[in-house]
Amino acid sequence: MEIWLEENTHGSLIPDSVSRIWRGRSDEVAEIDIEDFRGQEEAISLIGSAPWILVRCSDWTMIPLENLIASSKGSGTRIAAAISNEIELSGASLALGHGVDAILVKGDLMELAIKVAGTTSASLDSTVAPHTPLCFAKVFSVESCGLGERVCIDLTQRLNEGEGMALGSVSGMLCLVHGETVPSEYVPSRPFRVNAGAIHSYVLMADGTTKYLSELNASDEVAILSLDGSRRSAVVGRLKIENRPLLVIRYRSDEQEGQVIAQQAETVRLVKSDGGLISITELSDDVQIAVLSDSRMRHTGIALEGGMVERCVSWVSEKPMGESRYSMP
Repeated sequence: MEIWLEENTHGSLIPDSVSRIWRGRSDEVAEIDIEDFRGQEEAISLIGSAPWILVRCSDWTMIPLENLIASSKGSGTRIAAAISNEIELSGASLALGHGVDAILVKGDLMELAIKVAGTTSASLDSTVAPHTPLCFAKVFSVESCGLGERVCIDLTQRLNEGEGMALGSVSGMLCLVHGETVPSEYVPSRPFRVNAGAIHSYVLMADGTTKYLSELNASDEVAILSLDGSRRSAVVGRLKIENRPLLVIRYRSDEQEGQVIAQQAETVRLVKSDGGLISITELSDDVQIAVLSDSRMRHTGIALEGGMVERCVSWVSEKPMGESRYSMP
């Protein structure tokens, strides 16, 4: 993290750790005053086109800064924040566990800013980006989940056998839900469709972010995955949202738990470790299913390095499949 110093605010020698003396303008820096959501939108609109965005908040709040940090990831745009007190300094340097790329301070905060920047940079430089392969998780519970809104995602192209979408209630443990490419005795195949499950669920997008199913729109691009880890994108053509009976499937891999809530229907299939398909209505507790494991935290769907606890309510005691895991009054 760089330290920028406001001009004419420090009378003594400027330390080498100060990267820039800010004189009010620069061709590579877009300065934005954020007083409300309009300022945030203006700043976000410049991401990808400006090398630097310098943010000044009239009423300091963390959320706009976090949104800018998340949105700028991988864009080439770096975020600087003007800081006026010690509390803001700590918040900006640690926002989302990443911090801004630079802080602009006056002379009275310079020494503290240098100290905080050194500590933060050492921590972040040691962070290694995790790999997110498809792996396998063991199903340990399948239960009725009552009636709810389920979403079918209809694409503008067909899926191949073995392809599906990464979906679930826990962003760090999404499971591979197969496309409706397999005909059954009672209904024809719908090779353009994935019965994606309950409307609250996450779906992996083509750009590596996640969205809630409730946020999807036609023309959005989702990620299509195969068991071998290959990935491509496909465009959403429409969504079908209907009330249907649901099942909650819970699974575990290396002490990490995930779950997916899907329609109770034979045509909803998951991918097994041997590459075969299994209907969620036929699941048993010895089945290993394909999942996408990702330990990174997410902010507005954007993956960032850092820790996050994301858990769906479950009881630690296990009973055989088909039995309730709850104690009834």
